[in-house]
Amino acid sequence: MDLNLRDIRAFIAVAQTGSFTRAAARLHLSQPALTVQIRRLEETVGVRLFDRNSRNVALTATGRELLPLLQKSLHDMEHVLIDARALGDGSSGTVRIACLPTFAASVLPELIQQVKVTVPCAGFHVRDAVAGVVETLVRNEEVDIGLTGGELSDAEVDVLYAGADHLVAVLPAGHALARRKRVSLTDLASVPLVLTAQGTSVRAVVDSAFSSGGCTPEIACEPTYMMTAVAMVRAGLGVTILPASAREVRAEPELRVRPIDHDAFVRPIALIKKRGRTLPPVTQTFVAMLLERLAPG
Repeated sequence: MDLNLRDIRAFIAVAQTGSFTRAAARLHLSQPALTVQIRRLEETVGVRLFDRNSRNVALTATGRELLPLLQKSLHDMEHVLIDARALGDGSSGTVRIACLPTFAASVLPELIQQVKVTVPCAGFHVRDAVAGVVETLVRNEEVDIGLTGGELSDAEVDVLYAGADHLVAVLPAGHALARRKRVSLTDLASVPLVLTAQGTSVRAVVDSAFSSGGCTPEIACEPTYMMTAVAMVRAGLGVTILPASAREVRAEPELRVRPIDHDAFVRPIALIKKRGRTLPPVTQTFVAMLLERLAPG
């Protein structure tokens, strides 16, 4: 027979009050019901816990030894229940998300602040990574949700949101193409380019656009991170192509951003989770707020 929290509470109440009558009143029980709980606990542990007669109640030696142990057990289990209820109602918990660096450096910090206003006890486990890694982390359940880029054809994930991120050309203020309001695929094919490395979602879109247009880009450098690509452009090594939403694009006053006059320079983005898995309530709150941010208009 397992220990019952009600029986433990009954034992502690009798031990603290020294009276079945007072303990029953504290617990809002009838005295016979309290007696049943004490007997059940004694049967469970296999030993008498109280010496009692018509005038007084006293802990046995075993009862005295068990009292601090059961008090600690009751305290721990009550806090487990409190924590479990908080996780269940979404007032606590950890949002585990993997996302593209673009999102991690732009929308995510402000979104975390917004969620913390609603759920002050929320925690966040963030992994910023390229698209392929984001999908792997979701598939392996190392995170609960992922914001990824590029084409998605994974039967193990559910898409909670699908959208698009337009790519733009980023170039020095003194560059010849900076005088134009928009640049074309041919323009980009005529200058050295700093392109993010193979395996990134942006690079996949750029390669596909050049291939479909029958152009071969002149690649000067292939850094992994957008911040590195921007630094190389600033140093005059070439023109880079990045998502318009990238914070790196807006943080460089000496650089210029130009739209690309070609429909292929659009990166699909998607919010995903592992198929068949229920999101924790706090993560559901986060997703709802994120969808508000991502919704057009």
